[in-house]
Amino acid sequence: MTAGCWGDARSGDNYKGGSGLTDQSAYYEMETFTTVTPNVGNNSTFWISAYRAISRCNAAIRQIDKATEDEYPLKTARMGEMLFLRGLVHFVLKERYKYIPFITEEMTSSDIRLLPNRDPEENDDMYIWEKILNDFTLAAQYLPATQADKGRPTLYSAKAYAVSTLLWMAYRQNETHQVVDVDAARLQQALTLCNDIINTSDRALTPDFGFNFMFEFENNEESLFEIQYSINDGTTKGNLNFGQSLNTPRWQPWFRCCDFHKVTYNLLNAFRTGADGLPLFTTYNDAELMDNYFGYFADNTFDPRISHTAAIPGHPWKYDPTLKYDSLGSRNPDVYGYVHSLKEQVHPSCTCQWENRQNSMNKRLMRLAQVLLWKAEILIKLNREDEALPIINEIRQRAQNSTGMLVMLDGTPILDYNIALYEDGVNCTWTNEYAWQAYLFESRLEMACEGFRFFDLVRWGMAADVINAYFEKEKTRHTWLTGAFFTQGKHEYLPIPQDQINLSEGVYVQNVNY
Repeated sequence: MTAGCWGDARSGDNYKGGSGLTDQSAYYEMETFTTVTPNVGNNSTFWISAYRAISRCNAAIRQIDKATEDEYPLKTARMGEMLFLRGLVHFVLKERYKYIPFITEEMTSSDIRLLPNRDPEENDDMYIWEKILNDFTLAAQYLPATQADKGRPTLYSAKAYAVSTLLWMAYRQNETHQVVDVDAARLQQALTLCNDIINTSDRALTPDFGFNFMFEFENNEESLFEIQYSINDGTTKGNLNFGQSLNTPRWQPWFRCCDFHKVTYNLLNAFRTGADGLPLFTTYNDAELMDNYFGYFADNTFDPRISHTAAIPGHPWKYDPTLKYDSLGSRNPDVYGYVHSLKEQVHPSCTCQWENRQNSMNKRLMRLAQVLLWKAEILIKLNREDEALPIINEIRQRAQNSTGMLVMLDGTPILDYNIALYEDGVNCTWTNEYAWQAYLFESRLEMACEGFRFFDLVRWGMAADVINAYFEKEKTRHTWLTGAFFTQGKHEYLPIPQDQINLSEGVYVQNVNY
């Protein structure tokens, strides 16, 4: 559930799930925002784990640096890997907390004890992003274009994360986290890197969208970086996806627990399409699934990505028409409904599954589709929306072609799929404003339930408006959301864990409005 909570349950794409509101209550507090304090549960655990990882990276960097190239021919590549991983962990910390201590290999224990999470001599957080960008930039210089071992980052992995870092830097925030400027120079830097990844790497979109979420297609041609999980590797349990181990439905006998990471009505509605096959920008959330289950699916047409993203009762589970997902897999449908997140799930017969709960399917953190979407975003922000149109259509074309596995036992489509490409002057007028709306929908539908949306909303400066609008409608569907509210200038970031402030003996300062 961990990844889903940080980026999905706080964005309106997913409900926490589980047996009820008190099951992993810290995540309930995070998805409703109002009761989040510096002492909120599970917050410090993430902080501690992340800095342990950074410590290990720094220890490795110190050891690698001692060796000569003759002694260790892989020195340069391995140094690049450690810089990449150190940058990546700092990056995910930075997304969540904004002001964090950036720890490097030359720092002593005494240095670290005196290192603030926020430099009092700096006016904003840009200096932290600069350090993260530097790690990715150096990593790209050291890393090879390809790696013989699966899972090792390449120079394109590092460049992709440099793009993400530059985009955060481009949307410059003030003291209360509001976007006050969009830096065209940073966007141009990011665009150059996007072009390099797209034009010079060997990465390509998979023929079928669903291949990105199947054990059989790990480390595929679209993957730029993914966490490598394993099973039957000589250890007791294997290196399994324990960070998502709560996400399987409680669907006996296939899965034994725990039904977290449920898909919201809002996200399901976002996949609806109009008669023209395009998204319903302003009216998508007007339809109601609650108490209208059969009518809802019969009366609407959908983007095919809904069936790759959402496990829906009565529909095939993980592309197997002989195994239909059962409503009994939902522990508390009165609270969280019946629809489950599907991308991170596997077929119950998969050799990758352990004890009907964990599995060893890799977690894909970066894929080419994300880079293509970023390129489209940059072009729109640079008022070059005409160049963004074919990129968005390329993503939609792949979705349009991804219906081959979405069939019932008799070969008929699971749903009425209707997705069209954008045609300027035919089914739309491709202005900059329209292109931005199209991009926002495309980004959400393509990356849904992969843990990114909340951070995108914060980066764009849209979090308060989008999330509060989500709450306003969703409160009519769920009474447990009655008190939910996103406070602008506060909830864009989590509070610095109080125990970490205490341990710092006053060196760390709390984020604003906590």
